[in-house]
Amino acid sequence: MTRKKHALVTGANKGIGFAIAKGLAEQGMTVWMGARDPERGQKAVAQLRDNGLDVRLLVIDVSDDTSVRQAATRLSEEIDAFHVLVNNAGILVDVATPPSQVTMEAIKSTFDVNLFGPIRVTQAFVPLLKAAGEARIVMMGSGVGSLTLITDPTSLYSSVNLLDYTASKVALNAVTVAFAKELEPFGIKVNVVEPGHVKTDLNNNTGFISPEEGALTAMKMALIGSDGPTGGFFGSHGRQPW
Repeated sequence: MTRKKHALVTGANKGIGFAIAKGLAEQGMTVWMGARDPERGQKAVAQLRDNGLDVRLLVIDVSDDTSVRQAATRLSEEIDAFHVLVNNAGILVDVATPPSQVTMEAIKSTFDVNLFGPIRVTQAFVPLLKAAGEARIVMMGSGVGSLTLITDPTSLYSSVNLLDYTASKVALNAVTVAFAKELEPFGIKVNVVEPGHVKTDLNNNTGFISPEEGALTAMKMALIGSDGPTGGFFGSHGRQPW
């Protein structure tokens, strides 16, 4: 009998993270829904459990070293391996302040979640991912993480000029490549995806597509086979330019 696969999605209590967790659970996985707020996380878990899905709460604040270590310890006590990690948790602090006026506090808080968060979580859970034999890590990036797109006047993303958020997503692409190179010999594939302009709380629901549509590329990369890519940047239409 095949062992049931486990997945962890951070920032899973709402938006794209919730849609990814739901989608992976519908594929037959046990999904650990990562959330920093236990009450909100439990409500999200209950909602999916009511639909008959195997989901569980994992309290984790990706910006806090202790919280991440405790979450990894708890999961290692529950299971001996897991197969999919989706680093989805992210923040957008300020969409109005020009780059020359963004505070260092805002920059640091953005990097702590959007960049250092995925690094913390990936490092903490690598032992469980290696134990799976073949595992997948998906970094939730952004179109503004592409230097090609933000400097292309024909691209929607060239109209966005958010110093802290954009810089964190550009750096996340480099982090993805670094992890992909290290982990490839262990059968672990690491890719970054951009979901498109999704209607979420992050952008005050000004996006063009639903969270369910935005989750599709992340789910695709989470479920790729052994012949799939690693160290790449992908969107709904395929590989994206760096």
